[in-house]
Amino acid sequence: MNQVRHVPVMLQRCLDLLAPALAEPGAVVVDCTLGLGGHSEALLSTFPAARLVALDRDQEALRLSGERLAPFGDRATLVHAVYDELPDVLARLGIPRVQGVLFDLGVSSMQLDEAERGFAYAQDSPLDMRMDQSSGVSAAEVLNTYPPGELVRILRAYGEEKQAKRIVSAVVKEREKEPFSNSARLVELIRDALPQAAKRTGGNPAKRTFQALRIEVNGELSVLERAIPAAVKSLAVGGRIAVLSYHSLEDRLVKQVFAAGATNTAPPGLPVIPERYQPRLKLLTRGAELPTEEEIAENRRAAPARLRGAQRIREDAL
Repeated sequence: MNQVRHVPVMLQRCLDLLAPALAEPGAVVVDCTLGLGGHSEALLSTFPAARLVALDRDQEALRLSGERLAPFGDRATLVHAVYDELPDVLARLGIPRVQGVLFDLGVSSMQLDEAERGFAYAQDSPLDMRMDQSSGVSAAEVLNTYPPGELVRILRAYGEEKQAKRIVSAVVKEREKEPFSNSARLVELIRDALPQAAKRTGGNPAKRTFQALRIEVNGELSVLERAIPAAVKSLAVGGRIAVLSYHSLEDRLVKQVFAAGATNTAPPGLPVIPERYQPRLKLLTRGAELPTEEEIAENRRAAPARLRGAQRIREDAL
């Protein structure tokens, strides 16, 4: 097994952000994106009084993490679920409130490293990209069946791809000859479709298209839109949440939810702000924190990471 896989991003900073809420016996911390269990293992080791609930939609990740976390026995509960299912998972486990929540929204390095999962554009592989391979449509199905207008929308909205129209018209022409099944053909098509100037900037020209397909296949942004507010709601007063995101679309969503929670909602001009309008959250990071240069040098996958943290300071208004 490749050891590079096991480098959790901004690990110490995540632990520091969550620490004040996890020292008490009986504290529950949720790792909403278990992956290979690096963050979870550190949480269990660092906070010996805490109990962990960890979610992942990827069965293989759950199996591997289960082995890794086995020494912690019943302190760790692993659940096959997507992270917007957090309220149902906690209800099933009889946990009304939690003290800590962690999201690491990066694609698991295991998924990137295993060619047959189809996430990576650097090697030829089947165009799958499903995080849960037991359900949903694959990236190939999206490319082969979506109407051109919908494909353009996805590339623009989820990949921030300025050349979406060029790429999609090439895709439509090619898929009529033969449906797409592998990533190398798509990468080559994108290279050919882009004007020279567009190829000179920003790394592999296929990167934005692959990101867009991955987000569409896994419903990542709509899941996240439900998941972050649900996670905030599950926090006890004093509880803390830390979120690592890897592109501006995710980070913007997290920022909006945190900012809304940290704002008072009183009509202007009130001399005293009643309790029901007071902020529910206190921001723990100034803007988004970035990984250090040392960390990026050690783990290149940390480079795009953005970390935001918040603390629950009040119950919701009734």
